[in-house]
Amino acid sequence: MAMIKVEDGNFRETIAQDGVVLVDFWAPWCGPCKMIAPVLEEMNGQLGDRLTIAKMNVDDNPETPGAYGIMSIPTMKLFKNGEVVATTVGFKPLQDMLAWVEPHLA
Repeated sequence: MAMIKVEDGNFRETIAQDGVVLVDFWAPWCGPCKMIAPVLEEMNGQLGDRLTIAKMNVDDNPETPGAYGIMSIPTMKLFKNGEVVATTVGFKPLQDMLAWVEPHLA
């Protein structure tokens, strides 16, 4: 499945879908956000049928990051049935990201 762009207007319906949704809160000027992007692409390639990856630009969509207390980026939140089940902040290599996500995919 392709990674999707999520905005304030469609955030609720995105996180409410079946399965696990990873939301990447990012901004175009953020260096670590640029570093994590290829990691997320790789994860999407490996786990695309088991995980939905959504990217939210915090500059264009201030409402949702504010509601979730996003203070630094990149912040990745995992949602299951619309609820946050895990959060990680900052760049992580692929193996660390996979280890963070895997327990929630069972």
